[in-house]
Amino acid sequence: MRHARTLASLIAAFAAIGACTSAEPVTQGDGGRDYLGIETLLLDGDLVNFRVAMKGGNGPVDIEDYGRCAAAQYALIRGAGFARHVRTSVDLAGGVWRGDAVYTISAALPLGVRNIDAEVTVRDCAARGIPTI
Repeated sequence: MRHARTLASLIAAFAAIGACTSAEPVTQGDGGRDYLGIETLLLDGDLVNFRVAMKGGNGPVDIEDYGRCAAAQYALIRGAGFARHVRTSVDLAGGVWRGDAVYTISAALPLGVRNIDAEVTVRDCAARGIPTI
């Protein structure tokens, strides 16, 4: 019975995380960056889409970092230690940078060269002033 309650709590938490959106802009870091929010969409099993937006900063590099930070924190929330970058699309419209990133989330180190250690990445994001989920 205890495991059933834990499982039910985890399922509820994952459902809430799957619909995460940060509504308030967060200004952090240097370069006049305004982080405008993260939207998380569970695509299939361990495949997750992160949509991020920001004003200012240094363009595509900063928006890709924002997506990476979101993926790392999401992996930790799900109890996984790693994420693998699949793709990121970046667009600039009306002075707002938007990133559309897809990552796989896993407990074990995934195959490939574009892997991130979630715990290390989240610490780095905090040190750089980049918000996560």
